[in-house]
Formats: sequence, C-alpha cells, structure tokens
Amino acid sequence: MRRALMVLIALAIITALAFWAAETGGTIEVRVGELWIGIGLPIALLAVVVIFLFGHAVLSVFGALRRAPARRRAARSERRRSDGDTAVTRALVALAAGTPDAARIEVRRARHLLGDTPQTLLLAAEAARLAGREDMAADAFKALAERPDARFLGLRGLLRQAMQREDWESAHRLAKEADAAQPGAAWLREERQLLALRTHDWREALALSPPGGPRAALALAAAEQESDPARAADLEKQAFTADPGFAPAAIAYAQRLGTASARRARAVLEQAWVAAPHPDIGQAWIAGTPAPLARVKAVEDLTHRNASHPESRLLMARIALDAGLTGRARAELEALATAGAADRRAFLMLAELEEAEHGDTADARAAQARWLRGAANAPGAPVWRCTACGAEHGSWKAECNACGEVGRIAWSAPASVPAAG
Repeated sequence: MRRALMVLIALAIITALAFWAAETGGTIEVRVGELWIGIGLPIALLAVVVIFLFGHAVLSVFGALRRAPARRRAARSERRRSDGDTAVTRALVALAAGTPDAARIEVRRARHLLGDTPQTLLLAAEAARLAGREDMAADAFKALAERPDARFLGLRGLLRQAMQREDWESAHRLAKEADAAQPGAAWLREERQLLALRTHDWREALALSPPGGPRAALALAAAEQESDPARAADLEKQAFTADPGFAPAAIAYAQRLGTASARRARAVLEQAWVAAPHPDIGQAWIAGTPAPLARVKAVEDLTHRNASHPESRLLMARIALDAGLTGRARAELEALATAGAADRRAFLMLAELEEAEHGDTADARAAQARWLRGAANAPGAPVWRCTACGAEHGSWKAECNACGEVGRIAWSAPASVPAAG
C-alpha cells in the first residue's frame, strides 16, 4: 500500500511539472559557432526523460549480461545441492532398510554432488560398516577426525571399531582424544566405563559408574588391585558404605581395620550381619575366639539383633554343636524346621546331632535316615550365583566367568526346590 501511494505521488508530481512546463513555455537555445538550435522547454524535458530511460535500459541489459554467468553458476550449485540432499535422504532410507549396496550407491552420489562434508562422510562410514567393509569405514572416520568441526564424530567411530576388535590400547588413546574434543559427553562416559570393565580397570570403572551401578563390587575389586594399603582401605570402605550387606566388602574392610582397631572391625562385622547375615561374616567374627564355649557367647553377641534369622540359627547351632551343647543346637535347628526355613544344611546338621547325642545306635541311625531324607528334599544352601546367567561360583568374583557380566554375582538360594523322590 505504501509503495502504491509513493508511485501515485511521484506520478502526480511529474504530471504537475509537465503542466507547469507547458503553461510556462520558453525555448532552450544551443549555439555552436554559426549553428543555432532552439528546442521548446516541454520537448527538451521529454528528450531528457527519454535519454534517461534509454540509458537506464542499456545499463540494465549490460548488468544482466554481466551477472548471467554468476546466476548460472548459482542455479547449477542449487541444483547440485538439491540433488545431493535427495541422495543423502535416499542413503538414510537405505541404511534404515539394511540395504548396503543401495546405501553405498547413494552415498557415492551424495559425495560427488556435495563433496566430503561431515554428513556425507558419516553416511559413507555407516554404509561401509553395514556392508562389512570396516577398512573403508575407518578411512571415512579418519577423514571426519581430521575435520575440526566433526572430530568427535570421527573419533567416536574409530573408538567403536577399536573396542569391537578388542584393541584396548588404541581404544584408550581414542577415548582420551574424544574426551578432549567433547568434554563431558554422556555417550563417551558410557563407552569409557565399558572399556574399563573390559580391561578390568576397576578403579576407572568405579569412577565412571552411574549412581545405580554395582559400586560396592567395583570398589572391592579395585581394592584387590590396589598396592597402596591406604588407598585399598579407602576403596574397601567405599564398598562397605555402598552396601553394608555385601559380605566380602565387610570382611575385607574389617580385616583391614583389625590391625589398628579391633573394636571398629567388630562394629563393621556386626553391622553387616544385621544388614544381611552370611556364613563368612560369622566365621570372621569368631576367628579370634578359639575356645568353644567362648565362641557360643561371641555368636550370641553377633546375632542378638536378629537371632531368629535362618543364618543366625544355623551359626548358633553349628557353634553350639561344636561346643557339645546339643540341646541348644537342637532347639535352633528344630525351630528352623518348624518354621519351614530349614535348608539342606540344617537337615544334615540334625543328622550329625543324632549321632552326637545317641552314638551309633539303631534309634540314632533311624533318626539320621529321617533327617537325611529331609535333606534330599530340602532346598540347597545359598551359593554365589550370577544373577545374569545363573552360573554358580565357589567364591565371590567381580566378573562372572560364564557370561562376563560385572557386579552380578550375589549370594542367593537355588531358584527352585528339588522334587521329592
């Protein structure tokens, strides 16, 4: 609207000037020597306008001719970019569809049209990986890594390849370079933790472990690797703090403390027993108490806060039986059987108890046979078992030998009870 108004105003001004010139009249004279030319004012003004318009038209045509090559180049570049974008889209579709040959054709076309941009190089690498050409993918990733604007993308691809072929030395180097290129990247943190787990660098794995990770297991594994006693003690403390019911950590930390403070060591074992009773904690608790009756008192001190727990009753029964307190042992074991909490260990101990009380008699043998039948049908004793694959282990380990999972070995009962036979 504003432009139309400006045009109307300009036309009005020109028209007014034309009428003014026509009414004013007058002649413009041009004299050159004897030559004299006289032109009326309106005609002169019209001639000036015509000359101006003609000159403007000539200059416009000349400018258009000068700009024509650049316009053709721009149009050709725009077509190439459009065709290249189309090839990129088709390459992405081919990658998503899992057709490596089609993806490589489209990527080649995109690189021809667009050049080696970060997008085309990344597509070339992924297409090569899909086709099983890791060497070609590595070349594309290296080209990406040489570009300042896409260095992290190239390093990420090279790191992934190094980990797949288990080239841990190269993987460590690439991880450091990637961290320098993109500090704090969440993906890189996960890859570095996986790398630490694969190479059994437990201290690094602990430092990179997320809040919900197996921090107790990693801290204890790192402590076992540590040669500095002070650092090992700190890691054992971390493991115990992360999971007070994790028996191996509690025992290791208590043994470390025992050299300086027996009271603190016993406090650690007692806290661990309250959190999750375990036979190894009981053995560590009575290790320094050789007298049988003194051991009974020591076990009472350990188990007084959860005396009805099956592990507390089993420990007390074992120690009482070793001390000759068969009545106390029988009370604990029969309480387990009555509550339906007795496993194979309790029934075997009851069979042992019959012989201790009655000797090699017919009644004792009959009672033993009854308890042994119960043992055959009872749940097995808890063992160290991998919660990922179910493989059993004779002792705790940071990594499962069967499936390679880390931090998944836990003290647990069998999954099912054997059927009666």
